[in-house]
Amino acid sequence: MEVISTSKAHGGVQGVYRHQSRTTDCQMTFAVFVPDHAPGTRLPVLTYLSGLTCSHQNAMDKGEFRRAAAEHGVIVVLPDTSPRGADVADEPDNWQMGSGAGFYVDATQDPWRAHYRMYSYVTDELPALIAVNFPADTARQGIFGHSMGGHGAMTIALKNPSTYRSCSAFAPIVHPTTADWSRPALEKYLGHDAMAWRAYDTCLLIEDGHRFPEFLVDQGTADAFLETGLRPELLREACARADIPLTLNLREGYDHSYNFISTFMDDHIAWHAARLKA
Repeated sequence: MEVISTSKAHGGVQGVYRHQSRTTDCQMTFAVFVPDHAPGTRLPVLTYLSGLTCSHQNAMDKGEFRRAAAEHGVIVVLPDTSPRGADVADEPDNWQMGSGAGFYVDATQDPWRAHYRMYSYVTDELPALIAVNFPADTARQGIFGHSMGGHGAMTIALKNPSTYRSCSAFAPIVHPTTADWSRPALEKYLGHDAMAWRAYDTCLLIEDGHRFPEFLVDQGTADAFLETGLRPELLREACARADIPLTLNLREGYDHSYNFISTFMDDHIAWHAARLKA
């Protein structure tokens, strides 16, 4: 693992790192914030998955998470949103596909399957790397994210309820198999058989019997993607049918940007910390 940069923040260390991933078969960059802590202490870990067009940099620069993470003693991990590199397949003119748009799936179709294995990277390889190189207690993990990352966080939690103790999301894509801005990507990554898409759709995973103890979701009412891509009411209905507790906060006047995310980031980190330390 290569250290790209480190700097002190709120008494802890914000670092950016790079490694050669066996899962994505390319170099991957990620960021980690480690709060100040007593020697030998193992801290709970909270992984944040970013949205379309983003990398680890967006939340690191604009997410305003470090003060709350330091206060609650939680490590925050920021993976990239896709594999990247000269030999990695991409659609440069399509912001909803390829670089910056991995959708946290394991692709099965050419040319994407050679590198686009973000589900396995986030759930397997990266946590193992964090456990070896940081003071992380991987028995106490939470996951959250924004938009495409909210989709990723919720589907990962539903499929791995024994790994993650908590899951929340900002403006998640809750039913990507039917949303205009995600369905084409799922078809390219996973093929034409819609049954293969179900494993990466929060509402359909719940319909198929997957469960998680509870979810926290914040959604801005002025979000330009609210009606066409996000549709939180579908999540509310799915959770109600499955008796999954859902706190859905509709935030009046907020949009899809990091101005919205940073406003409620403290709430989410405190919510996760309470569950990770229980």
